[in-house]
Amino acid sequence: MTDFHVPTVDISAYVGHGTAAERAAAAAAFDEAARTVGFVQVVGHGVPTSVTDAFADALDEFFFLPLEVKKQYRTPPEVNRGYAPPKTESLSLSLGLAPSNRMHDFFEAFNVGAAVSDHPGLDLPEADYPENTWPAEAQHFRTAVSAYFDEAGRVARTLTTLFADALDLPEGFFERYTDHSLDVLRMNNYALEPGELQLDGDLTGMGEHTDYGIVTVLWADQVAGLQVLGRDGGWHDVQPADGALLINLGDLMARWTNERWMSTLHRVKPPIVDGRVERRRSAAFFHDGNIDAVIETLPTCVGDGSAYAPITVGEHIRAKLAGSRAGVANADAEREAARVLAAAHRGA
Repeated sequence: MTDFHVPTVDISAYVGHGTAAERAAAAAAFDEAARTVGFVQVVGHGVPTSVTDAFADALDEFFFLPLEVKKQYRTPPEVNRGYAPPKTESLSLSLGLAPSNRMHDFFEAFNVGAAVSDHPGLDLPEADYPENTWPAEAQHFRTAVSAYFDEAGRVARTLTTLFADALDLPEGFFERYTDHSLDVLRMNNYALEPGELQLDGDLTGMGEHTDYGIVTVLWADQVAGLQVLGRDGGWHDVQPADGALLINLGDLMARWTNERWMSTLHRVKPPIVDGRVERRRSAAFFHDGNIDAVIETLPTCVGDGSAYAPITVGEHIRAKLAGSRAGVANADAEREAARVLAAAHRGA
């Protein structure tokens, strides 16, 4: 297994008014990281510490509520909003793979996202842009989560501006694909009550998967658990550096770039300390693009031909969610699934 290092990229030139040379350097650094590792530590993002501190407190406020209270905010599998209790999802099914540990993933989550009411006049499908549900019992939750949602969205849009430069595309290229983007913030809590399970050391907090959309902005505790599948076929531990957000690319960006930039496979293996799962919190902001946008290989990435047929954002996301949330194995993820199986064959 080779050494594994997640590069750090400073995007302050894109957050502020950097020079053309500073922007070019940041874009080149991101391109190198995206081509070789697929996960990036981003600094200079401009998200205030006051926002992330309040956000972390809001996660505690909700996840510390009694389970019976949290379950009142559970939604049907096809609605990607609200509460998901532990052991109700299998992320590996989004790749068409059965859970490797023969059980559902051990995390609980709460999702909020872009809603029909955020885009008046566009007549968007409510099935894809459902209204959010907010827990009344956590009085600071909505305000703190909404503030972080806005900041994470700003970072995601800043990154797509950088992407256009890195991929030699016209300025503003991605805006027409993301002006009513299907954005979702998934807040995760990895914990397991004593006595729920006889732990055998092979507990999966979140199964191996790729993210579905364009780019993911990840806030997380500095607690071990997140593992990334490297180009060497091995799983490597990753956690955010001080003040950094972890950035990774989704399947739609892999399609767009003809796999110049890969959607990185990752999973969560929560540490077990004294027979209990060590608590870990994370929040992934998924910037997935407009539901009706057609994704086909970028002109600067076609080369000798495209590995992917065109697909709409909606078609792709629905197949992925049917796997993870509704238990219907995704039949259109052969390339991603092959990487997981190859790693398993190596004994990683």
